[in-house]
Amino acid sequence: MSRNPHAGVPFEASDAEIVEALKDVSIPTLLLSLVHLTGDPAIIRGDLRPAGLFLNEVQGYLSEEDQERARALALDLLIAYRDAGCPEPAPLGAEVVHEMMEWLVCEPVPDQYVPMLMEEMELDGRDARALRSTRGAAWDRPPVAVIGCGESGLLAGIRLKEAGIPFVIFEKNAGVGGTWWENTYPGARVDVGNHFYCYSFEPSDQWTEFFARQPELQAYFASVMDRRGITEHIAFSTEVAGATWDDETGTWNVEVHRADGSIGQVAASAVISAVGQLNRPNLPEIPGRDAFAGPSFHSAQWDHGVDLAGKRVVMIGAGASGFQIAPAIAEEVEHLTIFQRTAQWMFPNPNYHEAVGPGVRWALRHLPFYGRWYRFLIFWPGCDKGLEAARVDPAYPDPQVAVSEINDLTRQMFTDWILSQIDGDDELAAKVIPDYPATGKRTLQDNGSWLRTLTRPDVELIRLGIDHIEAGGVVDVEGTLHPADVIVFATGFKATELLWPLEIRGSGGVDLREMWGDRPAAYLGITVPGFPNFFCMYGPGTNLAHGGSLIFHSECQMRYIEQCLLALAEGGHRQMEPRREAYDDWHQRTQAEIKTLVWSQPSVRHSFFKNAAGEIHGLSPWRLVDYWGWTRQVDLEDYVMS
Repeated sequence: MSRNPHAGVPFEASDAEIVEALKDVSIPTLLLSLVHLTGDPAIIRGDLRPAGLFLNEVQGYLSEEDQERARALALDLLIAYRDAGCPEPAPLGAEVVHEMMEWLVCEPVPDQYVPMLMEEMELDGRDARALRSTRGAAWDRPPVAVIGCGESGLLAGIRLKEAGIPFVIFEKNAGVGGTWWENTYPGARVDVGNHFYCYSFEPSDQWTEFFARQPELQAYFASVMDRRGITEHIAFSTEVAGATWDDETGTWNVEVHRADGSIGQVAASAVISAVGQLNRPNLPEIPGRDAFAGPSFHSAQWDHGVDLAGKRVVMIGAGASGFQIAPAIAEEVEHLTIFQRTAQWMFPNPNYHEAVGPGVRWALRHLPFYGRWYRFLIFWPGCDKGLEAARVDPAYPDPQVAVSEINDLTRQMFTDWILSQIDGDDELAAKVIPDYPATGKRTLQDNGSWLRTLTRPDVELIRLGIDHIEAGGVVDVEGTLHPADVIVFATGFKATELLWPLEIRGSGGVDLREMWGDRPAAYLGITVPGFPNFFCMYGPGTNLAHGGSLIFHSECQMRYIEQCLLALAEGGHRQMEPRREAYDDWHQRTQAEIKTLVWSQPSVRHSFFKNAAGEIHGLSPWRLVDYWGWTRQVDLEDYVMS
């Protein structure tokens, strides 16, 4: 019988090497690994225990003295374990595992969450989200077409291959990774700890930073693609222009545009859209944009042929991308001018630019279940806690400042952290402290690099609108010319125009984007009535602003989609689509719920979450545990099967 893949690779490290490795590790996570290693929960039942929990704080606020005590305990136990040949630990009981969860996070973990967390952690070594036909039904129809090979499209390919369902993935780029292929701008990195921002069934002990940069993330997805044998199923440099459902044959006709200019038509029994919501760059319609004499480009289309050294750079936009770009280029350019429409709330993350020490990588590789508990430690603080903090208290007196007492406390904490970095500069404070409730827009995280950049003498933050662009630079609404040799548009994406520019025509030729207008919706964010055998990943109402990760959501969605496809094959059905009443009920409940949360408040302006009417149709207002439960098993009563 093979060893549990999370039980650690046996090691022969010397005593001195173990001592050195233990200097790097998360001590609370280490102690839980020791419980597995010894089978003795007494290790966590004494006075050596974490004192608190905060997102991205991994030492549990343990004192240096307690950390040293834990290392000394661990050293003796690890030496004995090594000398015994590193045997695979016996499984722990469910009650002990639950106790370990609560010990690690210093609070109760409700019973409702335990099955989801157990599935996510895979302590038994089993990937419970991998499905296979229970009846051995053969797929006797055309393959499934997957549009896009970012994290969700690659996941779709992995799961379809496991289930024995033939498929082809069409990817407009020349490589895998989606946003991590396209966004190569300086400073690009993930803002979810990447020991959680990876597939649950494909952890990595090779990350070199806690919040990995773009090249490493793209390389991760490429390695998974190769290891899982998906490459041969992908048509790279092939863009899907649209898909049309044929009522007579019960198949989709997918139109693809290849790099050589040829256009093809591919028959598919089902279509999975994995194109994402932040996929198509948004270039603002600024008068004179084409009159600029120098190079200009969007952050997602970075021109690496342009040397910024000694150049005057104007960056338009300072949201998530600009927030990363500015610190990365400030030392290189002669002068950086940043146009920011609205200030962004941010919170401290001391690990944001930190390297993963060799001891951490050693522990992830060798210590039993260390990686599983470290993943849980990153996941739990961002698992639904932010949702209640985002809930609006209708009785709160000043919704322009905050939407509840807890939201006001958050605002004060964020404000204090911002002010602590700008040394009493009132003029800068007026520019960088937002005038809307905390967490009302995408909240950014940093270790001080953004505000440190803004205090440089060669960096200027402009909070005025832009009148026009001319050959020599950008002119603000007060008529001041800001000279530029290069303009960078860090202006985001067409986030509210889902599936643009795809043309998806369902039963009777109905155009999906015309049907949606600017109010896109899908049942569970996945299926749409009138569009048989069409499935969305990262569809309407599934973007996350309160925690978790899009990979977690993708795994939920793909398990659901896979069950739908297996239901078609096993039941001998040709097509399925959600009942209109299920779709309408889902959309109405989602809209009612989103209106109770801070993101929808009128005081939050210029938000990429909102459409022109100020409505939000892209975000999920639901707890992760609820969405996981709703997508865990398809209820075929919600569908019309034929």
